[in-house]
Amino acid sequence: MIFHPKPETMKHANRFLITAMALLASAPLHAQDQSGADPRPNILWIVAEDMSCHFGYQGEKRDRTPHVDRLAREGAVFENAYVTAPVCSASRSAMITGMYQTSIGAQHHRSSRGTHKIHLPAGVRTIPEIFKEAGYYTCNLGFGADLPNDFTRPGKEDYNFVYKSRALYDGPDWSGRAAGQPFFAQVQLRGGKLRNVEKWQQEMMSGLDRSVTPEEVTLPPYYPRDAAFREDWAAYLNTVQYTDKEVGLVLARLERENLLDQTIIVFLTDHGISQARGKQFLYDEGTRIPFIVRAPGRVAPGTRRGDLIAHIDMAATSLAWAGIAVPDPMQGRDLFAGDFEPRNFVVTARDRCDETEDRIRSLREGNFKYIRNAHPLRPYLQPSAYKDGKPWMQPLRDLHKAGKLDAVQSLILADQRPEEELYNLSADPFEVRNLAGHPDQRERLAHFRQLLEAWEKGTGDMGREQEPEAAYDGEMAVYLKAVRRNNPIEATMIQSNISLMKEWRSARRNGNSWAGTPIRPR
Repeated sequence: MIFHPKPETMKHANRFLITAMALLASAPLHAQDQSGADPRPNILWIVAEDMSCHFGYQGEKRDRTPHVDRLAREGAVFENAYVTAPVCSASRSAMITGMYQTSIGAQHHRSSRGTHKIHLPAGVRTIPEIFKEAGYYTCNLGFGADLPNDFTRPGKEDYNFVYKSRALYDGPDWSGRAAGQPFFAQVQLRGGKLRNVEKWQQEMMSGLDRSVTPEEVTLPPYYPRDAAFREDWAAYLNTVQYTDKEVGLVLARLERENLLDQTIIVFLTDHGISQARGKQFLYDEGTRIPFIVRAPGRVAPGTRRGDLIAHIDMAATSLAWAGIAVPDPMQGRDLFAGDFEPRNFVVTARDRCDETEDRIRSLREGNFKYIRNAHPLRPYLQPSAYKDGKPWMQPLRDLHKAGKLDAVQSLILADQRPEEELYNLSADPFEVRNLAGHPDQRERLAHFRQLLEAWEKGTGDMGREQEPEAAYDGEMAVYLKAVRRNNPIEATMIQSNISLMKEWRSARRNGNSWAGTPIRPR
């Protein structure tokens, strides 16, 4: 089955086009200097996986992150940067197109893998293709401290639509470019996933001069002071330190090749930490990310910006730096445009993740965040082989069952969710006091409902319609086949979860309550 999402008219497209045309008028795209080199800057995105805001420049005291801190010191720090999706493939699909994943049909995690194929709407192109057509050498490198001199490993892509890698990328790194040719590169770092693979964790611990210990960890108030959580959080902070070491290797290579000051660097993560309330959920732990732009001669060192931005803004900003016209439908914004208008709000969307169906939307305006749960009769922690396989999940459930969690620590384990959540981030940065039921917030709630409804309609949010069952079945067949080869027990769990999702689908289709079917014990 072939799925063709419809293109949407985007609110800010004309402004982007006008800005790009002005850039084109002021500087020819392929002008060369007297040496024959293309004067346009190189553009480099350094993307780390599964990390929230825990670098030294963000106030984290237990980590040593001198290289990322250097980027922050020498560039612009965006203190309120949000991803548009809190899971890898949906976030990366948005990042590589400059579009909300919900506008291009790429909102479900790991979709377009089965028989149900997703094609980008007319007028929507990937950023590497646009750079390549403009004369840039494009590359995507899987780089790490484990292979500091290996520049042949392609980096992670994970896009939820039909594409061909060769159409996007000329090679894994920029070494194959012509003399004087500018490059658009991505460097993919393992980030928080370093703690998920034993050999990676061993590599990390042997490569750190100093590691964070569980005894040093201060957990957020919504997690129990339990050994499993302390150990995982310490391991996570060590991944932050090791990721910084890998960033240092990238910077060292650029300096060695005399490219550092000719290269605009954007450092960010694809979403937040993989933890109970982080990745896949729309609290700040899962959606607010580090975002730094180092652009020598273009951005003043030490710049701090507090305006709300979306990670898709990196796409339009990068094209603008290169003097390339921003495509008409693009929803990302050029963050340094002369006529830049800050976003009034940012929206993040969560949809199906692996076998687990869900639909959550969040909208932050000012210091308030609004969350809408489309399935309030389901628990937050639905059955999920990915989440349930984490070392902290069973201890969390056991502590809850034993009555050893306080009210805040029990929030994520609720059997049902409120339809709406509202948080004052200034007074409640951990998002544990839901104000949605307070009478004095009725007017604000009504305002947020209107904003979100307008955003969904204006951007063509395709998550408003449930994923076709045939599409779900096709994706699950591919997923199960891959897991069954290496882990038959996990495959059995996934199959059980799929059956439950189908039961809940059927209950909804027949007009019954989503909560009518309890989660089967495992």
